[in-house]
Amino acid sequence: MTEVSKLQNDVQFIYKQNKNTPRMALCLNFSINQPEEIPGIYTLMARLLLQGTKKYNSEQLANEFEKYAIDFASELFPNYLRVKFVCLNEDFSKALELMDDILKNSTFEEFEKERIKLIGEISAELDSPRTTAMDAYYRELFENHYYGNSLVRILDNIGKVSKEDVINAFKYILNNSKKSLAVVGTLDKEKIFDEINQTLGKLPVSTAGNFMIQKPVLETVKTAENKKSDLNQAHIIKGWLLPTYGEVDYPAIVLLNIILGSCGLSSRLFLELRDKKGLAYVVRSSYETYKLAGNFMIYIATAPTNIDTCLKGFDEEIRKIKTEPVTEEELENAKTNIVGKYEFLAETNIQQACSYAKFDVLGLGYNYSENIKQQVQSVTANEILKCAQKYFSDDKYVLSVIKPE
Repeated sequence: MTEVSKLQNDVQFIYKQNKNTPRMALCLNFSINQPEEIPGIYTLMARLLLQGTKKYNSEQLANEFEKYAIDFASELFPNYLRVKFVCLNEDFSKALELMDDILKNSTFEEFEKERIKLIGEISAELDSPRTTAMDAYYRELFENHYYGNSLVRILDNIGKVSKEDVINAFKYILNNSKKSLAVVGTLDKEKIFDEINQTLGKLPVSTAGNFMIQKPVLETVKTAENKKSDLNQAHIIKGWLLPTYGEVDYPAIVLLNIILGSCGLSSRLFLELRDKKGLAYVVRSSYETYKLAGNFMIYIATAPTNIDTCLKGFDEEIRKIKTEPVTEEELENAKTNIVGKYEFLAETNIQQACSYAKFDVLGLGYNYSENIKQQVQSVTANEILKCAQKYFSDDKYVLSVIKPE
């Protein structure tokens, strides 16, 4: 059973007891309510949180995690910062103590070292042609928008970021964020509530209503073409801006994505472009969701001579799903797929805690994933058809290609 209460600082506290599990999981999310001033500030901030506090330097902190077998992470997402840990039941107090220390006393001392490390990692990632094509896609899709702070944008701007920028960004998030805390495990809530209230409950008050990120828009066709001399295949991405979580068409779009290309061997793109036409090494669709928009894309890796044929194949599959209702078999299989996927993503205590905190901090309610499992059951083939017609525009999309010179 899941219980919801509040800490003394108005932080939403979601607790689910899973009896007879050996490890406790805690996830705390902070909403990000304004764009970063320079691309890369938030990325460095999330990394530096684990690089030392007033009590422990980075090596000592790592040793504490290792000594108590605590799996601790700080992760950045476009609309929230997540800190989480998994620990043995008997070490919950120690893990909580370390999290409290990190959030209240991080020194950000390893700033320059971490910046150099980040530059190296991004440069290595951009050696991948697929990553280069994806990065260009996001820059075009979210041009002049915070969501478009891609790897290339971070790399171009990271030299302008100062340690003070990072500290100020963290202070702002700490003091001006909605905070959602979820704990899942075997310990009784009464046994841990006071301890949490006396640590994380003394963080700055959870706030709402100060969200300052604008909704992204796409008004035209945009293209990005890159060339690289040592490629033996081309990478093509085509995508659109779509609704996101909580919007009325979301359940239908989730099913549309499964049918079109996200469920592997049985998806339409795989069957048509790879199995029947032999055009693809890899082909799939994906539907990413942010607080303010959804991003629906089709991706294919193919021989460079097949680029035009693949683009025609994309157009043909989009035309079909816009003009012909999906079959009942496809629809039922997609519904079974999405329910199974949500259940798979909630198998462990940490997966459950992260799901609760994520949907709560986004304002959708901690049990949103359960609601979606119910909502998809009522979606009809006609609703999917209408969504395809409404959102797969011929004059508002982004096309990104990388190919050999």
